[in-house]
Amino acid sequence: QLRVTESGGGLVQPGGSLRLSCAASEYTLSGYPIAWFRQAPGKEREGVACINTNSRIINYADSVKGRFTIARDDARNTVSLQMNSLKPEDTGVYYCAGTQYWCSASFKQDDYFTWGLGTQVTVSS
Repeated sequence: QLRVTESGGGLVQPGGSLRLSCAASEYTLSGYPIAWFRQAPGKEREGVACINTNSRIINYADSVKGRFTIARDDARNTVSLQMNSLKPEDTGVYYCAGTQYWCSASFKQDDYFTWGLGTQVTVSS
């Protein structure tokens, strides 16, 4: 079964940037639509960005449009999330997830069958 692992989180000042990476072992990510979700303290987990298998369909949450970029690197078997102009409200645990359906702007979490353990992103001065 596909297993994914996140990396790249950390502490950054407001306005700064971070690049998260989602990697897989044993299976290739290229066969699955992949999404990033996040969960802020005391809040429900929400969808941030998703990308389909050929990168032609990409969706972003309104709160991150123009600041975050999701991309595939099939040679490295990774999906990255480049986060620029970070705000304190971007703080949370970021999760990578895979689905056998499609990249939907609804970010229906029940559609995702594999999840990583998450990586912490803290935006603070």
